[in-house]
Amino acid sequence: MGKQRTNISVDAELLAAVREMGLNVSAIAEDALRKARQEAWVKENADALAERRQLYETEDTVLAPYRAWKI
Repeated sequence: MGKQRTNISVDAELLAAVREMGLNVSAIAEDALRKARQEAWVKENADALAERRQLYETEDTVLAPYRAWKI
């Protein structure tokens, strides 16, 4: 997927400092947005993840011997 331009408001002193350090503001913003999206997904699906975890803890599955992780 391609990139899209957008405008954000950032504290002027902070922006000047990170630019002086040679940091890529766009890359940092993308990383922060990805992390926020991931955290929101985990929060939104917390109940389903807990139910699945409980299922694995209380019942064995047919493919349990081949599981890559240990419970």
